[in-house]
Amino acid sequence: MNISLRMAGRHSIPIGVVLMIGLLVWYVLAIAMNAQGVISRVLPPDWSFGQLVTATWNMSRPVLPTPHQIIIDVYNSMTQWPVTSPRNLLYHAWVTAEAALTGFVMGGVLGILLAIIIIHSKMLDRALLPWIVASQTIPVLAIAPIVLVILGSLGITGLLPKAVIAMYLCFFPITIAMVQGLRSPAKLQMELFHTYAVTPIDTLTLLRFPSALPYLFPACRVAIAAGLVGTMVAELPTGAQAGLGARLLVGSYYGNTLMIWSALVVASLLGLFLTGVVSFVEYWVMRNRRVA
Repeated sequence: MNISLRMAGRHSIPIGVVLMIGLLVWYVLAIAMNAQGVISRVLPPDWSFGQLVTATWNMSRPVLPTPHQIIIDVYNSMTQWPVTSPRNLLYHAWVTAEAALTGFVMGGVLGILLAIIIIHSKMLDRALLPWIVASQTIPVLAIAPIVLVILGSLGITGLLPKAVIAMYLCFFPITIAMVQGLRSPAKLQMELFHTYAVTPIDTLTLLRFPSALPYLFPACRVAIAAGLVGTMVAELPTGAQAGLGARLLVGSYYGNTLMIWSALVVASLLGLFLTGVVSFVEYWVMRNRRVA
C-alpha cells in the first residue's frame, strides 16, 4: 500500500505541474484575446491592469472563456434546468451517448463477424482486409453527409443515421484487433484441438475468442471514443436540435464561445466516462478469465 501511494505521488506531481502551467497559460491567453473587446466597450478611459484582468476573465461573450467560466456555465446548465430540458447539457450528452453506444454495439458486432470470416478464409482475408483498411482513408466529415442524405431519402432519420456514422468509425479497430487476437493462439494449442477433432465453433469459443480478449478491449476503448466523435460529426450537417454536436453548432451560429467550450468539456467528460466503463468491464472479464 505504501509503495502504491509513493508511486501515485511521484506520478501526480508532474501531472499537477503540467496542469498548473496549462491553466496559467490559458488565463494569460484569455487576457490577451479578450483585451480588445473589453477596452473598447467595457473599461473606462483610465483603466488599470487589475480592471483589465477582471473584465477579460468575466466577459459574457468572450473570445476565449476562462476555465472558471466554463465550469460555472456547465454547473448552471446541469442544476438550473430539468434533465429533460434542451438547456441542460446532460440532456444533450444523453442524446449523443445513446447514438454513440448504439453505433459502438453495431460496429463491435460487425467487426467481430468480419474478423471471424477473415481468419477462416484465406480468400476473404486477401479480398476484405485491404478494403477494410482503405475504408478508413475516407474522412468522416466527407462521408457523414452522404450517408445521412442516403438514409434520409429512405425515410431513416433520428438515432440510426448517427449510429451508422459511429459504427463506421468503431468497426475498424475492433476488426483489426480481433483478427490479430483470433490468430494469437499458439500452433501447439491449435494442433491439440485438431488432434481431438474439436469443431471450428468450439475452437472459436474455447480457444480463439478467450485468447483474443486482451486484444479486444483496448480496441473497444479506441472504438468508443471514435464513435463519440463520429456521432458529434453526424449531428452537425443535419441541423439536429439535440446532442452535443448540435450544441456546438448553435454556439457557432450565435458566436457564443462559452456554449461551445462547455459542450466540448462535457463531450470530453462523456468520452472519459465511456472509456472508463469499457475499462471496468475489461477488468471484470479479465479477472474472471484468469480465475477460470
